[in-house]
Amino acid sequence: MLDPQRLRKQPEQVAERLGLRKMTLDQPLLIGLEDQRKKLQVETQQFQAERNRVSKSIGKAKASGESVDDLLASVAGLGEQLDAANQALQQVQQQWDEYVLSLPNLPDQSVPEGASDADNVELRRWGTPVKLGFTAQDHVDLGAGLSGLDFETATQIAGSRFVVMTGQVARLHRALAQFMLNLHVDEHGYEEIYTPYLVNADSLRGTGQLPKFEEDLFAVSDDYYLIPTAEVPVTNWAANRILEPEKLPKQFVAHTPCFRREAGSYGRDTRGMIRQHQFDKVELVWLVEPDKSWQALETLTGHAEQVLQQLELPYRVVNLCAGDLGFSAAKTYDIEVWLPSQETFREISSCSNFLDFQARRMKARWRDPETGKPALIHTVNGSGLAVGRTLVAVLENYQQADGSVVVPKALRPLMGGLKLLSPAK
Repeated sequence: MLDPQRLRKQPEQVAERLGLRKMTLDQPLLIGLEDQRKKLQVETQQFQAERNRVSKSIGKAKASGESVDDLLASVAGLGEQLDAANQALQQVQQQWDEYVLSLPNLPDQSVPEGASDADNVELRRWGTPVKLGFTAQDHVDLGAGLSGLDFETATQIAGSRFVVMTGQVARLHRALAQFMLNLHVDEHGYEEIYTPYLVNADSLRGTGQLPKFEEDLFAVSDDYYLIPTAEVPVTNWAANRILEPEKLPKQFVAHTPCFRREAGSYGRDTRGMIRQHQFDKVELVWLVEPDKSWQALETLTGHAEQVLQQLELPYRVVNLCAGDLGFSAAKTYDIEVWLPSQETFREISSCSNFLDFQARRMKARWRDPETGKPALIHTVNGSGLAVGRTLVAVLENYQQADGSVVVPKALRPLMGGLKLLSPAK
């Protein structure tokens, strides 16, 4: 959530930054609500002060033996007026909160201008796209040849955009997740965390999925939602907490399934595992002091890149333009892996700095040692990596002409020494 004080004191600057997202700030609405809030706040204070004054008069009148009937009636009337003013004040504040919750984060000054992914800026590349020497198969055909990816059975069980993985491909998928967890825990110093796969609405509001993206969530009964990403439960670990400075930064890594409706994406990536309703992800989350979040973003992005480097998968890193930023992000780096079947780079991780946007919603704070008072932390997160898309990249980049797939060296210890996935006979 944006800083209310900044909205009140610097609306023009906020409007300018939101304009980079092609969004118009409704300044008349905010000004009108703020004027109402101030007026009602003054009224409630006046009613409260007057009721307190009259209440004291009742005590004095009783002590002197005077009649207090008129004073009691006056207190009752003031109480009704105070209740009405408080109710009106709460309604105005609710309108303000609902509008502010609909506003995305402001793009950082280092974010390039632009309207879509076509305007994203490439920062660097690693590795050279493989030259296969034969026509590349996509992961769907490769998986079918290995008897490891079965979309037809998944459709019978659940519907479209699901997959059943079996045998050596299922083991490769498991090995990838294990490899990522081991790397981030053992080499990068993350603390592994296991969280619920169901969260409540407050948690989703805290990280910015609600109210904006409710149509993309799978809601279940009793106010529960399936998690769209581990970012939600892991980041909410800090909700309503005050963290001591010696406990920061907190670096969490979690492996979870993720569930998304993919609303509005019909016709996009409907073939295969690129865009599914259920997929696995290894998520990296940092909770940091405000002056350290930008360095945290660079470090976290580097950790995600290390996964691809150790798997020897070519990739590039792009700086998302303002029009392509996620709702809560102030800045995002996308890591895109090379897919031979498409002859292009595809997103496999998004790494973002949210500044205090999520923390303000969650009331996630730390105790600033300079002031001794609680202050908002900053949150940073990214995929380290999306397991299914990494499986896709491994299958396609390591494929052989006969439909077999070489197992990357980094994964062989987790595959029982297996070096090659062979087609079914």
